[in-house]
Amino acid sequence: MATKVVMEALSPTMEEGRLVEWKKQEGDSVAVGDVLAEVETDKAVMELVARASGTLLKQLVGPGTTVPVSEPVGWIGSPGESVEGKASTVTGQRSTGRAEPARRAEPSGPPAPAQQEAAAPTGRVKASPLARRIAAEQGVDLAAVSGSGPEGRVIKRDVEAGRRATRPPFADVPLTQIRKTIAKRLVQSLGPIPTFYLTSEVDMERVAEARAALNAAAGDQGKISFNDIVLKAVATALVQHPGCNAWWQDDHVRVWHEVHLGMAVAVEDGLITPVVRNANTRSLREISALTRDLAARARERKLKPEEYTGSTFSVSNLGMFDIEHFTAIINPPEGGILAVGSIAPVPAVVDGEVRVRRRMRMTMSCDHRVIDGATGAQFLKTLKLLLENPLALVW
Repeated sequence: MATKVVMEALSPTMEEGRLVEWKKQEGDSVAVGDVLAEVETDKAVMELVARASGTLLKQLVGPGTTVPVSEPVGWIGSPGESVEGKASTVTGQRSTGRAEPARRAEPSGPPAPAQQEAAAPTGRVKASPLARRIAAEQGVDLAAVSGSGPEGRVIKRDVEAGRRATRPPFADVPLTQIRKTIAKRLVQSLGPIPTFYLTSEVDMERVAEARAALNAAAGDQGKISFNDIVLKAVATALVQHPGCNAWWQDDHVRVWHEVHLGMAVAVEDGLITPVVRNANTRSLREISALTRDLAARARERKLKPEEYTGSTFSVSNLGMFDIEHFTAIINPPEGGILAVGSIAPVPAVVDGEVRVRRRMRMTMSCDHRVIDGATGAQFLKTLKLLLENPLALVW
């Protein structure tokens, strides 16, 4: 008996998936565990594997099609077995538009002079060499352009006018699965969560000196970034202030004894937050190596579900984009997130004198149901102390 292949929930928050590519074609033999297709989930590109052995009898959807979880995408059975009538249209199926090519609109009305000429026995549109080159480079069909030159000859300005006339005023870009999830989570976060913000400025001179010394000693080994040091400091501070390392759970607050840090990483379609697990027990070198690996695989959409779920607190750093200050949106059910800005030399008063110091602003977004103002302020105070005295991070 044929076995239905369904869109599986390949991540904890997945509600639908977009079939990216079939790895097995109709008529191919498959064994349990074989990769049938690649599916784009709300976080990554995952593999849909066979749950039965036999032959892939039918592909019900094509590449680029979005299918709700648990709906059929194919059939596996014995060679030659009929599956007609066993499955029809996929309920709720939506195409992203990539499954079939767009159709070109047919022109209406009388043909333009150049079109009339194109239909002539010569089959060639009169056009200047420059107009032909520009048309070829910009994908303009000369037969659809009215010529204003001598005897209806198409010249440069005609090609440019034709390109402007045929260019749509906008482009509708289909939502990717990750963009849909981001939009959904933003509504969940900004609407119901009573959020307040705490901002502190940190003197980063000692961190900069310590980082330079550590990287000089490391030689060709992996370099430590400012973000690695911030993550280590945040993890250490959370151990001292567990009230900030907590989740809102509707009828209770879950305070975590383990520190799993979410690290916001920009990807092509939006944002994903890989998790540095047990960050408080890891050395700077371990955190540095792990963050590089997680960030690289996040951009390649190669993360496993357990590598981007379960964070207890998150950090979002836009300092590398020269952003001085911003506020980040809490990732529920977490109680807080830290937004880290750029490190820049500014005038500062040190021991009664104005000196140029490297400073950094950081802002903590707090869910007031989990974190009170004083609790968040005490956490930021400890974090600032750790960053301004980085030797405390290696005790």
